[in-house]
Amino acid sequence: MAAKSDASTTLNFPVLIGDIGGTNARFAIIVDANAAPKMFPVVQTADFENIDEAIQATVLDKTSLQPKSAVLAVAGPIDGDEIDLTNCPWIVRPKAMIEGLGISEIIVLNDFEAQALAISSLKEEARTQIGGGVIREGASRAVLGPGTGLGVAGLVRARNMWIPVAGEGGHIDIGPRTERDLQIWPHLQTIEGRVSGEQILCGRGLVNLYRAICAVKGNAPSLDTPQSITEAAINRMDREAEEAVDLFATYLGRIAGDIALVFMARGGVFIGGGIFQRLIPVVKKDHVRAAFEDKAPHSELMREIPLYVVTEPLAALAGLATFARTPRFFGLETTGRRWIG
Repeated sequence: MAAKSDASTTLNFPVLIGDIGGTNARFAIIVDANAAPKMFPVVQTADFENIDEAIQATVLDKTSLQPKSAVLAVAGPIDGDEIDLTNCPWIVRPKAMIEGLGISEIIVLNDFEAQALAISSLKEEARTQIGGGVIREGASRAVLGPGTGLGVAGLVRARNMWIPVAGEGGHIDIGPRTERDLQIWPHLQTIEGRVSGEQILCGRGLVNLYRAICAVKGNAPSLDTPQSITEAAINRMDREAEEAVDLFATYLGRIAGDIALVFMARGGVFIGGGIFQRLIPVVKKDHVRAAFEDKAPHSELMREIPLYVVTEPLAALAGLATFARTPRFFGLETTGRRWIG
């Protein structure tokens, strides 16, 4: 059954940690509080009918270690004993996992709560700064990242603990800001008439933006996947792809600035996700920073807030590992999200 939260919660080792997104699932086992995570190959969610099969085949069948606890981060809201993933057909059923996989305790978090846990202690070599600003120690932080969707979370410091704040911030409205935006917006695919952040700032969003740019120019789109658009932009093979990537980065900077204001994130805003990491070689960082700071009447405030790209490819797992080792340092609410066999 689901257990109530307990700030003094400790987890029994070994601990299975997992980051389950819309496309990929990543797993590791932590043997004890001082051990580095034992990593397993990244798996495609489409290759398995459910998470239980994925864990059995890719983790438990490959090691003699039997996890006693599990901390899983999933891309979707957590509500009840059956957790639907937003961009994946998997349904996470912790009670069934306890019975079938021999794990005695399971905690399930939102995937961007895990990203928030990661930025609580992200090392300098795992991040790249865009523009100026200096981290204010103890101040709120925020993280966002385009992937299969657009994830957003905050991290607030209170009572000597870091408290992750999850939500569905990727679905906030994004509107036209420039003359070029006004040309593009009528051609964007909408959701019931809305252009949300996620309609542009994720894999399918990049395709949406590219097609809209082609429509403005009267050209037939020749590319149809995020990967092909990214490659064409990096190799300067398609002008529409180049503009799509440039605007994608600019709009991401714009949304990052909005999130910075929501959380008053003087501790920094962090951009995660694999898509933006791949775009870094061709991104015009001054465009991103300018969009981030363009928040009149608070532009001066924005110039003081640092903006980072997370370069650690397994940041969510690192965040889960940090929590698993020292849960007392985090004010993580587990009511309705913790199951004990």
